[in-house]
Amino acid sequence: MTGETNLKTLLGSITPALVAGDYVFCTVENAGYGALAEAAPIASFLEAEGLTLVLQKQTAMDQGLPFDGTFSCISLGVNSSLQAVGLTAAVTAELAANGIGANVMAAYFRDYIFVQSEFSDVALGILSKLSKNNL
Repeated sequence: MTGETNLKTLLGSITPALVAGDYVFCTVENAGYGALAEAAPIASFLEAEGLTLVLQKQTAMDQGLPFDGTFSCISLGVNSSLQAVGLTAAVTAELAANGIGANVMAAYFRDYIFVQSEFSDVALGILSKLSKNNL
């Protein structure tokens, strides 16, 4: 398993950056993996209620997919291990303390935080400060 596991090192290494685009979360009932592949979702998750897709807002609109809210994606920029303990808890707790909800996705190399688009700049500042406080 690659990636950092030490929480202090992880927090001090955060380099938050916006991923280009406006993102939405949609669900497609009675769908399986591969459904709407042409929509090029950046993530999908099969739930009992349907296939959840995370995709560009414009693509969802073009496909006629309903969604609630528009989100910005923030990469934490640190190569975290999938076995690391506490990174997402520390990040989401800091955002929550400032009234910002967070949807977290852990990929193989990095973690991504989806926040309501109107809070993206504030969230970036909070995460940058969190990193500086852990150097």
